[in-house]
Formats: sequence, structure tokens, C-alpha cells
Amino acid sequence: MATDATAIIAIPEALLETAATRHFEGTLDLAELAAGPDTYTFAAPVSWSVEATNTGDAILIRGTAAGDATTQCARCLEDVTYGLEGDIEGYFLIGGEEEAETPEDMEGDEFDFLPDNRKIDLVPLIVAALLLEVPLVPLCDDDCKGLCPQCGANLNEGPCGCSRDEADVEASPFAALKNFDFGDK
Repeated sequence: MATDATAIIAIPEALLETAATRHFEGTLDLAELAAGPDTYTFAAPVSWSVEATNTGDAILIRGTAAGDATTQCARCLEDVTYGLEGDIEGYFLIGGEEEAETPEDMEGDEFDFLPDNRKIDLVPLIVAALLLEVPLVPLCDDDCKGLCPQCGANLNEGPCGCSRDEADVEASPFAALKNFDFGDK
């Protein structure tokens, strides 16, 4: 994943004062986002907005990232677009790895160290925020009928015309479950 210069924020000297806050915003040209077996594409740049606040020992980054992402429906393979909006969060300890005091109440993956050049790359934070918002199983509609397993026709557009006789049903490896009592009441 390439770093986009518009998603790097430079922490000014004034923000190194305790309780100082500064607003940053921009866009990130994020062409693709891989989420498990699904790939989401963005036709337009993702917009982001963050507040950087000095907590005394660290720079706290909080904000949002938003964009429209397109992927394929898991059932019928038609394109479906989701409006994603995720929360950006980052915690960067001031003073470098040698000088900064590691918080006792945080795990090692919950914080990072403010780089010596005081430039924070927001791309990993933006990607993480958007990944939390993608659906586990992307569907064009909750009632999507999917594709015919025999001919591949989209069943949302109507019946396909394949013959579904009893011999086809009995040949299925799941035919044994046809009359199984699952205990549903």
C-alpha cells in the first residue's frame, strides 16, 4: 500500500504543548481495499478529518474517514456500493522509543511512537477505520436469491428455466438433511 502525501500530517511545534489541539483534513486516493475475500474499489477519493490533541505524554488522533466503496454481492455477483464512514483513532507517544514512557494500561498494538520528523502517516489508521465498517458478507439486498447452481443465471431477474426434478434433489450431498429434525420449535 503506497503512502499518499495528502494523508501525512506534520505535527507543528505548537502542538507539543500540553492540551494543544489542531484540526487536519484531506482526501486519500485509496483505489482498493481488501477485506477478506472481498475487494472494495473507490471511484472517488476517501475524505478524512482528524483532531490532533496533546495529552501530555502523547498525541491523540481522533476523527472520521468516509467514502463510497463498490464490491460484488456475495450471492449474485452484481456490483453493490456501500457508503462507509469509520472512526479514526491513533495514539502516538511523544519522545521516541527510548524516552517515552509506555502506558501500563495499554497493549503494544494500541499505541505508536511519534516519529522524530513529527510526521504521522494516517493511511493505516484510515484503512483500519474503513475495514471496521465493511459488511461481513456484502449483499445487494437481504433477500438476494443469488445464482442458479446449474446454469449460473441471476435468480433475482426471474426463474432460470433449468429443470429441477426430484432426481437432482436426491443427487445432492445434502439430500440426507431433507427430513432431518433440527429441533426447531
